[in-house]
Amino acid sequence: MVIQSNTRSELLCYLVVAQLIARARTGEWLRTDHFVESLNIWLNANGVQVDWLQRTYFKSVSEIVASDFGNLPHFADESKLAELFTDGWRLDYGSQVVRSIYAACERELEGHN
Repeated sequence: MVIQSNTRSELLCYLVVAQLIARARTGEWLRTDHFVESLNIWLNANGVQVDWLQRTYFKSVSEIVASDFGNLPHFADESKLAELFTDGWRLDYGSQVVRSIYAACERELEGHN
């Protein structure tokens, strides 16, 4: 199933933030089981389906994009990362930080089309 470009960017943005939170908590990127859980939470909340190949792709790309942000000091602070969400663990697209992550996701996805 092919999902729209903006939906792909939103999904990737969510997964990048999840990766950053995992890194802030544990020093490592999301374990596969936690990645699958985060992915399924977003997919179910947004009524989207992706196949296993796309799931694997999103895992890899989310780590790549997250690594671009992971060395910045405020991305190592779990409490600062929690501020990127609104009620119900939806990303706050009013936040400049979320918008910058989203823009990086768009660029990464455009490079792979």
